[in-house]
Amino acid sequence: MKNFDVQSIGLTVSANVAFDYISQPSNLPKWTNAFSRADATTADLVTPNGEVPIKLQTVVSRDAGSVDWLMTFPDGSTGAAYSRITPNGDDEAIYSFVLMAPPVPLEALEGALEAQKGILSGELEELKGILAA
Repeated sequence: MKNFDVQSIGLTVSANVAFDYISQPSNLPKWTNAFSRADATTADLVTPNGEVPIKLQTVVSRDAGSVDWLMTFPDGSTGAAYSRITPNGDDEAIYSFVLMAPPVPLEALEGALEAQKGILSGELEELKGILAA
């Protein structure tokens, strides 16, 4: 069973502009549905059962164009999301996002990942709109 999904979107801003925006954890609630609040070390994750406070680590490399998020949940389980901003000429970029399956029991894995894939597609469109404005 596949436990990841990779999606990408073309952005009409430079890789540097995209990196500056995406790499700031406080911007996560502006373009994702997953967070109602985020800062350098913590976030409030939105779940079907309400918000959950988590530890959040944002690992960035401007040289590589990578922005990764490592999350630790209250029960000690962990999750991760990996992304990369790739230049596409001087004034455009490609944003690739690797969606990992959430830390849920195996029997719920496929449904949870399928639901998140659809959400991610919408979030990437939201990000594109914000950066184009």
